[in-house]
Amino acid sequence: MILATRNVVLSQRQHELVDSLVKSGHYQNASEVLREGLRLLEREHEEDQAKIAVLRQAAEHGWSDLASGRFDDVEDDDLDSFVRQLGIRAAEAQSAG
Repeated sequence: MILATRNVVLSQRQHELVDSLVKSGHYQNASEVLREGLRLLEREHEEDQAKIAVLRQAAEHGWSDLASGRFDDVEDDDLDSFVRQLGIRAAEAQSAG
């Protein structure tokens, strides 16, 4: 494993946060704090990418259904009820799965 040294510029608030985390004993030094922050950013990025992939797949499925005529035409007055029912069905499917 190659460890690279980098100089970073922190705001006063960030500097104080790093210091307080080290002083609290949660981390041994500032490098550990920054590495943990980068791990969190990496995980957040991966989760965002996964969400985007699911949304793209859902959109493609929706467009395919629309093009094939597989859709329900809902009147404006019934839209709230229709969406509520979709939420109930989705919750039931999630708890069953």
